[in-house]
Amino acid sequence: MSDKKLAGLWIDGRKAIVVTNHDGQDVSEFEVRETVKADVQHGNSNENAANNVEQTNKVKFFKEIEKIITNSTDLYVTGPGTSQEELRNHLLDTAQYKNLNIKLGTDSQLSEDQVLEEVKSHFNA
Repeated sequence: MSDKKLAGLWIDGRKAIVVTNHDGQDVSEFEVRETVKADVQHGNSNENAANNVEQTNKVKFFKEIEKIITNSTDLYVTGPGTSQEELRNHLLDTAQYKNLNIKLGTDSQLSEDQVLEEVKSHFNA
């Protein structure tokens, strides 16, 4: 088993299923740590205000993910669409994560168990 602190997640615009092999400090078995849900606003009358709220919520969503992957040395991010790239770019623009080794994948909807298996497979665990 690796002594590196590894993390992986499946993400779309609404939620992220986060898997790690550590609790921030100690390396252990891979397990699903948390499912983070994004705040989604509806019914803004102004397109500019709606866009600002959407961007604010996205940053908040990414910050929640950051808390769970703190101290990770490697990160595998998979999911549909562009959320993986957006998260990668957000992390690489954050001083704490600029040296994080990030690999991207593409997957359609996965259950927690499927995400766990995908991450373990990626890291050969």
